[in-house]
Amino acid sequence: MAPTVIELIRDFEAWADPSWQEPWDNCGWQVEPGIGQQPANLLVCLTPTPAVMAEALAWRQRGVGVNLIFAHHPLIFTPLTCVSKQEAVGAVVQLAIAHQIGIYSAHTNFDQVDRGTADILAQLLTLQEVEPVVRTQPGIGYGRVGLLPSPLTGADLLDLIYTRLAPCQLLHSPLPPGPIQRLAVLGGSGASFLEAVADTGAQAYLTADCKFHQFQSARDRQIFLIDAGHFATERPACGELVRFFQAQGAAWASLSQQDEDFRCSYRPRLVAHADEPDG
Repeated sequence: MAPTVIELIRDFEAWADPSWQEPWDNCGWQVEPGIGQQPANLLVCLTPTPAVMAEALAWRQRGVGVNLIFAHHPLIFTPLTCVSKQEAVGAVVQLAIAHQIGIYSAHTNFDQVDRGTADILAQLLTLQEVEPVVRTQPGIGYGRVGLLPSPLTGADLLDLIYTRLAPCQLLHSPLPPGPIQRLAVLGGSGASFLEAVADTGAQAYLTADCKFHQFQSARDRQIFLIDAGHFATERPACGELVRFFQAQGAAWASLSQQDEDFRCSYRPRLVAHADEPDG
């Protein structure tokens, strides 16, 4: 018999306890419309947007009884002053309640654990002898640092990351003169961990959402800083959530196809000059 929503959430919280979240975070139930005793049918996403809610409703029309959106990013992050259908968050809340689709978030608690966001990045890049950048409890913590199977030039490392993560673009500090073997990774906004990364002896650091002066600071510390974007560095771990729920016996669990990378890369169109012939 397939587990209920409550049973599946209990299994997840035994893996990534929501009490491990940061004080500023909002993990756990975002909308709970009384679905706890229903068999769990989950749509897993990075960010619970109106597009993801529309996808859940489309699955309903196809006969799949989606009753839970399980997201990494919280739907409700800052204190709400009102809930309005004219605003994206309010519209999602209204549809969630009207159609009895719960929304649950696993954010900074999931970042820390084995097979969480950082751990999956380390696996994708085949890092060896992996350990947390910042240990929060025995065996878990923020970020991962380890050894690449063989040393790579900065350019080769960028090629590897581009191949494995398919980011819309890669930003990086100046290419280092020598080979890189010790690499640190942290999905999402991880530039604030730069000092901790330096303490690990990492030669390069893959993360996202870095600012100009953080690239400067990395260069000054002789760390090759690479920004692959928030989406590209966290989305891979959503697939691990799907595999976890399937292994727990969920009636149905699937990865959203409507997650969006809100950071886009502009590529200029080829425009012929007036003095050039057509064709």
